[in-house]
Amino acid sequence: MNKHLDALIEFLRIPSVSANPDHKEDVARAARWLEAKLSALGFQVEVVATPGHPIVYAERIVDPQAPTVLIYGHYDVQPPDPLELWHTPPFEPTLREGKLYARGASDDKGQIYAHIAAVEDLGPDLGVNVKFVIEGEEEISSAHLEPFVRSNAERLGADVLLISDGAMYAPGVPSLEYGLRGLVYMEVRLEGANRDLHSGVYGGAAPNPIHAAAWMIAKLKGEDGRILVPGFYDAVRELTEEERASLASLNFDAAAFASSIGAEALPGEPGWGALERTWVRPTLDVNGIWGGYQGEGSKTVIPAKAGFKFSMRLVPDQDPEAIQKAVTEYLQRIKPEGYRMEILYHGTGKPVVTELDSPYMRKAAQALEAAWGRKPVFTRSGGSIPIVANFQELLGIPVVLLGMGLNDDNLHSPNEKFDLVNYEKGIEASRNFLRLMSAP
Repeated sequence: MNKHLDALIEFLRIPSVSANPDHKEDVARAARWLEAKLSALGFQVEVVATPGHPIVYAERIVDPQAPTVLIYGHYDVQPPDPLELWHTPPFEPTLREGKLYARGASDDKGQIYAHIAAVEDLGPDLGVNVKFVIEGEEEISSAHLEPFVRSNAERLGADVLLISDGAMYAPGVPSLEYGLRGLVYMEVRLEGANRDLHSGVYGGAAPNPIHAAAWMIAKLKGEDGRILVPGFYDAVRELTEEERASLASLNFDAAAFASSIGAEALPGEPGWGALERTWVRPTLDVNGIWGGYQGEGSKTVIPAKAGFKFSMRLVPDQDPEAIQKAVTEYLQRIKPEGYRMEILYHGTGKPVVTELDSPYMRKAAQALEAAWGRKPVFTRSGGSIPIVANFQELLGIPVVLLGMGLNDDNLHSPNEKFDLVNYEKGIEASRNFLRLMSAP
């Protein structure tokens, strides 16, 4: 484990922030680091150039007749901002109380490296063919991965796709996810006058884009949490009785959840509990709003421009393109008079549901039980991994979602961490799964 921990720390020191052009060379350096590591383990490795950041593809074929496991992950990370909220520098990995703190520790360098470590541990005893696809653009919507998968479908052929880019249900509770929500991300930019105006001279007559943005945001959702876009819920697939029973068996503690995020209440869609609202119901959330004077003191100004960004998480059988179109038409209808509007689209992803009782899910459950000493629970995730649906459609193979992190790992926030016990058990579970895949 010391060897695997040292390797992960070295990996985490590379600031592979895909969203920031200043880190383009760092992202490329992370890809080369993976290339060297996998080559040393006997893999044939190719660093595939794209118009953005490279994709690392590696394969180790031990026997053409043996089963093949395709493992997906990403080596890019979120920006570390705001830096002043980190207790230790984000790219200087630090151990504290059994946890490793660094940007990318849980999302997703720690989780993808656990599989590399498992292959290293098995060494010549690896009884299955293993292929890795590790991309550098997951945090910026994986724009170039789908074309790569489409053009390399035959080369990527496998019996099962294994992904670890998620969370366990709770500390010490091994979990298998069988569903991911889809995603639509949009931005609205509004313009009123041709310049910022004096609020005394022009106030009461000039259009104010901040007001317009606020009015439009208020019309996206009702006070009860229901999304007001016409037709938004039409295609939502209802839960089966088995799924409802499975959710109920988890005994979710809503009060503890609220306390963990420092919230006094958990507002949301009526008729559904907090766990259901985060896993199996669609959502719409404003992610940012801008406009006007933000500096110290006062400035009496009517801004010329304002805007907001918002994302929607989708569930089966909602189609991202249809939702995007419906929301666009609704925005055009609710835009107040006197404003020019531009709508930008920042990516979509389809929701995913996998078979609970596939032979691969059973093997994964066995692998986790052997590592943790208890049976795993089956969960759905509120997050999105858009490329999973592409993998399913283009390769036609089942997916196993084996999350190793925790929901409180501060993904995308300061002080991201990865519990060392999860790293160790994740490596063990991966080893177990690869052994089980090689068994008759």
